[in-house]
Amino acid sequence: MSIKKSELILNPDGSVYHLQLKPAHIARTIITVGDQNRVSQVTKHFDRIEFSREKREFITQTGYYKGHRITVISTGIGPDNIDIVLNELDALVNIDLNTREVKSTHTSLQLIRIGTSGSLQPDIPVDAFLVSTHGLDLNGMLHFYANPFGKEAFVDAFIKHTGWSPDKARPMLIENSPSLQKKLDSDAVFKGITATAGGFYGPQGRVLRLSLADAELNHKIDSFAFNGQRITNLEMETSTIYGLAKLLGHEAVSLNAIIANRANGTFSQNPKEAVEQLIVYALNKITQE
Repeated sequence: MSIKKSELILNPDGSVYHLQLKPAHIARTIITVGDQNRVSQVTKHFDRIEFSREKREFITQTGYYKGHRITVISTGIGPDNIDIVLNELDALVNIDLNTREVKSTHTSLQLIRIGTSGSLQPDIPVDAFLVSTHGLDLNGMLHFYANPFGKEAFVDAFIKHTGWSPDKARPMLIENSPSLQKKLDSDAVFKGITATAGGFYGPQGRVLRLSLADAELNHKIDSFAFNGQRITNLEMETSTIYGLAKLLGHEAVSLNAIIANRANGTFSQNPKEAVEQLIVYALNKITQE
C-alpha cells in the first residue's frame, strides 16, 4: 500500500522532508551526534568526505574512515528530534520513495550515538567513557507507538522505589544492540543504564527559578538498584534511539563522554577534549576488523 503524501513528506527533489537526504547519501553505519558542530569534529578524521548537506539543525556528512563508509548526522537535542531522524533514516532504506511503498527486503542500519552525559554515580568520574547497556525512557515519546516495552520487573521496581506518579508516562527499559556493544567495548569503558529525560532543566532535576514537582527524584534515581543493575547517567536521547531502533529493526548503541558528575557536583575542565578522545575511540572500534 502506498503511504500518503501527508504522512511521508518529501521535498520537491524527492528527498525526505527534514533531513533533505536521498538513499544514496547515507551509509549503513551511521554516527549520531547532538551538536551540529560535532559532525565536523568527527569527519575531520575521515580519509575523505563524499557528501555534505545541512538543513535546520540536521547536518549530514558521509565519507570514509580507514576504507569504511560512514555517515555522521547531527540530531539536535531531545527525544522529539530523535523521532524525526530515526524515522527518516529508516524511510531512506526501507521505503521506496518513488512508489511510497515499504520495500519487501528490510535493511538494518548500525546506529552509534556519540554524546555527552552527566553521571549520577560518584564512582564514574568526569571524562570517563560509558556505554549504555539499556536506555530507561522517562520522557514518554515512545508511548505514541505500539511497543512491548515497560513491562519489565525492573520498571515495576523503579516505579515503586521512586514513587513515580501515575499521571506521568510509564517508564520503559530498552536494551542496546549486544553485538554493537561488543564491538565498541573495552576495559576503558564503564557500563550502565542510561536514563533519558525529556528536558535539560526540570526533567533532570535542575532548579533555576522554578520549583520541582519532586525535588528528590534524582536521588531516588541514583539510589535505585535492581538485581545488581543501577542507573549510571542521565541525558536526552538514548532510550528513544534504542526504542525506535528496536521497533524499526536497526542496531543501536550509545557511547557517552561523562562531562559532569551530578553526585559530586563536578564538571570536566576540558569537555571538548573528552569528546574528541571518545570520537577517536569510537571510529577505531567501528572499523576494527
